[in-house]
Amino acid sequence: GLLPPPARPGGGHRIYGRSHLDRLGFIRHARDLGFAMDDIRELLRLADAAPDTPCEGADAIARRHLAGVRERLRRLRSLEAELLRMTNCHNERVAECRVIEVLADTTHGHCADPTHGGGPKLD
Repeated sequence: GLLPPPARPGGGHRIYGRSHLDRLGFIRHARDLGFAMDDIRELLRLADAAPDTPCEGADAIARRHLAGVRERLRRLRSLEAELLRMTNCHNERVAECRVIEVLADTTHGHCADPTHGGGPKLD
């Protein structure tokens, strides 16, 4: 539903024009940047319906996406730090292994950042 229907001459074959390729390029670029399909649909709607209006709507979509990317980066940095700390294990036996110890602690008491990962905690 993101592309307009292509022309169908007498033989019934679809004929895609330059505008279809340009739109598909827009969609692919937006997907490469991680935009959700609903956001892409809204960006296309803005571009189609109101090309001469202020770009506040498009800017708001991009800022919301940026905030989500920043949050994911924050969580990934926290996970990276936790994994680095956890893998600094110099014990010789699994019974004393820091990795096993940290992962077995479902309260996250051994974690430097008990909120890492952003997922729900199981109690």
